[in-house]
Amino acid sequence: MVPNQNEPLVGVDAGATLAKVVVVEASGTHRTAILPSHSLDAVVRRVAEAAPGRVGLTGGGAAELSRALGDAARTVDEFEAWGVGAHSLLRRQHEPPPERFLLVSLGTGTSVMHVEPGAVRRVGGTALGGGTVVGLGAALLGTADFHRLAALAVRGDRRRVDLLVSDIYRTGGFPLVGDLTAASFGRLAREGADRADAQDLAHAVMGLVGENVGLICGGLAAATGSRHVVYAGSTLRGNPALRQILEAVTRALGATPVFLEEGEFAGAHGALLRAAERT
Repeated sequence: MVPNQNEPLVGVDAGATLAKVVVVEASGTHRTAILPSHSLDAVVRRVAEAAPGRVGLTGGGAAELSRALGDAARTVDEFEAWGVGAHSLLRRQHEPPPERFLLVSLGTGTSVMHVEPGAVRRVGGTALGGGTVVGLGAALLGTADFHRLAALAVRGDRRRVDLLVSDIYRTGGFPLVGDLTAASFGRLAREGADRADAQDLAHAVMGLVGENVGLICGGLAAATGSRHVVYAGSTLRGNPALRQILEAVTRALGATPVFLEEGEFAGAHGALLRAAERT
């Protein structure tokens, strides 16, 4: 039960790069915020401003935050929080949660969970994620501004950067679709290759992350018998190019992609809901 129905509830998912904060007022109004995880004091201040009756914490920074916030805070297992939060957000966007599905957290890296009645377990993942996007953005384009990279990618065409199957088998004779990627960034290594512009490089970075995450999830969906892959996480926020690539790869592998609205807050929502249940 909620300790005091007149006090707000707060959930925080403290990830490697970003702390996602959800505040639910007694009226049911939701407010959200995203803060740098390294700014622990700013996160503590944001929570304190809400004057919550209960705080649910999850993620890698949860233990440190718990020490700073004291008795009002409850730490929730990260996979449990994501499973509970995903169910809640699916219902909010009028998507009946499938009985079983893959839940993909695209954060600094990517974690893949299998969600079924009464259980959430991690079944795989990859080091590719938002950290890859901003790291390669800094190395290739001189900017680690995630929003700028996402905006550039929308206007780019990675086919001018990536090597395609059709570039290798120009006359056919290979049992793969010609526009599949044979080597990410491979065209740039060819003699006489044109200098790539920033937009195409940004799109190729999203392709590198999106295709590989999608392939991993497609394989895990088949292995676990999951027909739906639910994508969430801060790397999808304002990133239509990555979303489009994930959707195409997931469908090509026979699974149905679902994108959570405000999915970057799934863990925070779940932590809040679990904390509200505990006395």
